[in-house]
Amino acid sequence: MAVAALGTTVALAAPAGFAQAAPTDTEPVAARSAGATQTTTSTKAAAAPAAWAAGTRAYLVITAPGGTSAVSGAVASSGGSVFATYDAIGVIVAHSTSSSFATSMRAVGGVQQVGATRTSDVPADAYNPALPANPAQSATTLTESNRWDMTQIKAEQAWAVTTGSASVKVGVLDTGVDDQHQDIAPNFNAADSASCAYGKVDTRAGAWRDVGTHGTHVAGTIAAAKNGKGVIGVAPGVKISSVRIAEPTSSLFFAENTICGFMWAGDHGFKVTNNSYYTDPWQFNCPDNVDQAAIIEGVRRAQVYAEGKGSLQVAAAGNSNYDLANKTTDSESPNDSTPVTRTITNACIDIPTELPGVVTVAAQGNGGAKASYSNFGNGVIDIAAPGGDGASGVYSTLPGGKYGNMNGTSMASPHVAGVAALIASVNPTFTPAQIRDQLGVQATDRACPSDTRCKGTTTKNGFFGEGAVDALKAVGGSTPPPGAYFENLADVTIADNATVESSITVGGVTGNAPATLKVGVDIKHTYIGDLKVDLVAPDGTVYTVHNRTGSGTDNIVQTFTVNASSEVANGVWKLRVNDNASQDTGKIDAWNLTF
Repeated sequence: MAVAALGTTVALAAPAGFAQAAPTDTEPVAARSAGATQTTTSTKAAAAPAAWAAGTRAYLVITAPGGTSAVSGAVASSGGSVFATYDAIGVIVAHSTSSSFATSMRAVGGVQQVGATRTSDVPADAYNPALPANPAQSATTLTESNRWDMTQIKAEQAWAVTTGSASVKVGVLDTGVDDQHQDIAPNFNAADSASCAYGKVDTRAGAWRDVGTHGTHVAGTIAAAKNGKGVIGVAPGVKISSVRIAEPTSSLFFAENTICGFMWAGDHGFKVTNNSYYTDPWQFNCPDNVDQAAIIEGVRRAQVYAEGKGSLQVAAAGNSNYDLANKTTDSESPNDSTPVTRTITNACIDIPTELPGVVTVAAQGNGGAKASYSNFGNGVIDIAAPGGDGASGVYSTLPGGKYGNMNGTSMASPHVAGVAALIASVNPTFTPAQIRDQLGVQATDRACPSDTRCKGTTTKNGFFGEGAVDALKAVGGSTPPPGAYFENLADVTIADNATVESSITVGGVTGNAPATLKVGVDIKHTYIGDLKVDLVAPDGTVYTVHNRTGSGTDNIVQTFTVNASSEVANGVWKLRVNDNASQDTGKIDAWNLTF
């Protein structure tokens, strides 16, 4: 992988585990991560083999929920060992070097299914995992600015309603996350982060860190802090937890890792998880194959468990420009050994993105068209979001304090996960189903282009699902009519005992301002009790919206309503901020007017 210098574009070669990467796509579709601390459903590991042996393979042994203990003894007598157990969903992760292990276990009473999860050996690292590197951090001189992807989903306008609640936890199931990054550290939740590589929770500090760059990029899109540095995530007020599900070296996301990640998400209160990957080694898992049928069932049960605990899963649709509603062949599987071309049908599914209840996200380029690489499929795609295409990539965080562009449905999915987190922030009692419905209902309809591959209607089709995600509508805001919304995103420093102003020129509005003029204010300043904030009309009339209240509270991020019906709308309006004390300083980060 080639990582660019601070603030520049990054181009990633696609490792074997990131399948579905289109030839022009610099970003592979997959990404994985894991969790931290013992829970009632997390792993109960038996003693590992004294030493790793060549030929060790991993299997899912599936029983009725609560029935794993009754068959665990048969694992050893069949030539295997129990590596991890998820009794709440009836799943054992077993290892064995015996070629007859699966056949033997399928004959055991109480065993419903058994399937190999890979066609390659379990790495020796599984028994004594190395901690990922903790990269040295580079400070940045980059400041937050408008980005096409955030503008396209109306994120900046949604922040006038909410930037997200710190009580909302979003799990990044991916290659890991650089928790030390200057734009991620303020929102990182180490207590609920861990590794699920190899299918067993590793709660050691730092086990959640990135073994690539993908997960850190995804995390920044979801919730990079609104701190004046680098970039801003879709939901900059929520908390990010890393669950590393990718294995080092291979960067593959096997079924047991995904199961572990979903169980961790359910037990640790994640309202949303982002899943920018497919479960290796099969691009599509087919129910008529005994191994793949067990993979489908094991991951499905873990997703149902997580959703039952209040967690909504959002997933990338894939980067192969493939019609998921008309499957015919798979030539990329298994990707952990030698791929073969096989005939498949729609019964074969990409997991987790095609599991019931998971929000499947297609990618758009700058301007809203389907990204050239994005998978599609009428009845499969739920929603679309910016993923970048070619030179217009998605700009986000990279390990070591760096930033760069990537393209892919992996970049689209975290935009939707971030909007889902904003929905959860303004509707804390919403269930996953309600959040999922809100995403669809509030999406902006996009009709099929003149492309015969796109099937469906304007309101729901194979390229865009129910439409393009809209952060503003999703949180209950409304898009202002053309010409009625004005904003200034330029930073203005607020020094001690000083008065500063930021201006907006309004034009094209007929008559006077309304009695319900909306003044959106985003001021970053410690101890807001120092501040007096006024709206100054074009004729010089002053309307005070904040007058030294709030004591030691930090920041004014609020929309005020002003009766400005006596003022002519067109002209230069000003936001005037007066600092009345020493020690605490800040800036006008942004402000807007809605007529």
